[in-house]
Amino acid sequence: MDFPSGGSPLFSPPVFDGTGPSAYTLPMKPKAPPVFAAFVCLSLALTACGRKPAGPAKARTGTRLQIAVIPKGTTHEFWKSIHAGAIRAAGEMGIDIIWKGPQKEDDRAQQITVVEDFISRGVDGIVLAPLDDRALMRPVEDAVAEKIPVVIIDSALQGSDYISYVATDNYQGGVLGARRLGQLMGGRGRIFLIRYQEGSASTTQREAGFLDTMKREFPGLALLVQDQYAGATTETAYQLAENLISRFPDVQGIFAPNESSTFGVLRALQEAGLAGKVKFVGFDSSPKLVQGLRDGDLLGLVLQNPMKIGYLGVKTMAAYLRGEKVPKVIDTGVTLVTAANMDQPEIRSLLEPDFSKYLDR
Repeated sequence: MDFPSGGSPLFSPPVFDGTGPSAYTLPMKPKAPPVFAAFVCLSLALTACGRKPAGPAKARTGTRLQIAVIPKGTTHEFWKSIHAGAIRAAGEMGIDIIWKGPQKEDDRAQQITVVEDFISRGVDGIVLAPLDDRALMRPVEDAVAEKIPVVIIDSALQGSDYISYVATDNYQGGVLGARRLGQLMGGRGRIFLIRYQEGSASTTQREAGFLDTMKREFPGLALLVQDQYAGATTETAYQLAENLISRFPDVQGIFAPNESSTFGVLRALQEAGLAGKVKFVGFDSSPKLVQGLRDGDLLGLVLQNPMKIGYLGVKTMAAYLRGEKVPKVIDTGVTLVTAANMDQPEIRSLLEPDFSKYLDR
């Protein structure tokens, strides 16, 4: 699978620029009094320790670059695919990666701790999927202050302290989901938008694309629910969907904006005997969602290319550390999958990516 890089006019994060490390040799006057000499030596040592490395090409002579890759979470299939892409890039670029992130995608404190730990370890660069677009601003600022460059992947970060943004055009993904559901509904009926969680920039953009398109192109659709959050797990999404279906038994269509919310809603529909009757469009892929699509319980999945995101995130960081210019934004593409096209080879590679040579499932 070939992953070309490219920019997108839909985003405009700036490029961070820096310089590489320096060594300091500060001689001491030979004839200074012993007490003064000790004071000078201590002062110089403290000064040297407090200095920041100076540059993007923090490549150490004779040592492989070491890049930390920090996902939002580690349990969903989506993150396994990103991990596989990162491993592929590391092998091609001749660098080392360290993969570490919180288990759950709502653990902001844990992700902040992971970033801070990698800063303390002095890694050469950080590739980060921020689970909150504000809460991770300060840790990223801290990394940049230590001359550790950051590439943002998957989900945007407020501020400008990163060198590149590698992600899906999430707004366009929401547009595709809205058009699929609107067409399935014939432009009329009652629907839910199930949101993911506050602070997640990627899903917020998908939700905005969905709502804007519904209002603009399908004014005959009535949104019964548009301000309810599924939370970070399949279980919380299932509980929300179950409650909403009970409250609004006349719902006719649903859109969910990520893997866990899609699977939670699918379970709720299946258990209520409404799978295939309520028109349902989701986001992302997993074996159970692929089966739901094949069975007709899901009528559309909007897919990203997570292996490509992980691959280009690491490759972009390695290129930057070696002094190359990198794009400000890399759009990794978005695709609508239905039962009609799911068996096409290029679609199957997105639905069921083969990362067996990189990871054990």
